[in-house]
Amino acid sequence: MHLPTIQWYPGHIAKAEKKLSETIKIVDLVIEVRDARIPLSTSHKYLNNWIKDKKHILVINRSDMISQNSIKTWERWFNDRDLEPLWCDSKKGIGIKELCKAATEARFSIDNRRLSRGMKTRAIRALTLGFPNVGKSALINRIASRKVVQSARKAGVTRNLRWIRLDNGIDLLDSPGIIPPYLEDQKAALNLAICDDIGEAAYDLESVAKQFIYIISNLYKNPISNISISKISQRYGIDLLIGFDDPDHWFKLAALKHTSGNVERMANRLLEDFRTQMLGKICLEEPK
Repeated sequence: MHLPTIQWYPGHIAKAEKKLSETIKIVDLVIEVRDARIPLSTSHKYLNNWIKDKKHILVINRSDMISQNSIKTWERWFNDRDLEPLWCDSKKGIGIKELCKAATEARFSIDNRRLSRGMKTRAIRALTLGFPNVGKSALINRIASRKVVQSARKAGVTRNLRWIRLDNGIDLLDSPGIIPPYLEDQKAALNLAICDDIGEAAYDLESVAKQFIYIISNLYKNPISNISISKISQRYGIDLLIGFDDPDHWFKLAALKHTSGNVERMANRLLEDFRTQMLGKICLEEPK
């Protein structure tokens, strides 16, 4: 099934990234935030070039949206690559204590390094970095223990760079979601669209929903995905296996049953059901 090319690079992101390239030079710590459902697709290809020798904390947010088995599998995969991610759920505050502890430890390390060089200590500068809608702003509000930035379940809410003074000697920079100016990996771009981590203007809703079924057909036998064919089939009253052979036919049947024959509305319903966990805790990627 052909999917039109997905590209999204709005003006506010281009403007913010230009400022960010200068601001990052004075940053001591980078807190990278990824989406637990697609931890590879939400890894920015330029990040290592940006952070260089800076302290780095990897946060996998939305841990509540995948199963514990998925978390354990990914944990082993990251550990094998000398990475120790912090699994967070910014909505419930899970993992925030561990994140604050890691940031404080990083602050002490930076303070000691400055003192060893005969420099005075100061509030360290930390940057939150990640794709749009991975939960950076909600995470910042949890760290600050108050609402200091606007947060919503859609891409593009944060549009400017903003410094926030925290109580633990850290100045935190909230940045808009940053994506590459050209999405070369269209499989990753598709995952971003399915998870609502990219603006809706970038893709055709119906095509993405049909590709979602195609992805499920390839993933469901892998335990890490935690996909229940019977649960999805029962929700819509139509065997999902029909969609594996012919997504168009499945959508026509589902649309007749639920959206008065409107396939686009049915496509939106399917994606929203996935995004709100009505289809279960599904992980859309498997470790490479």
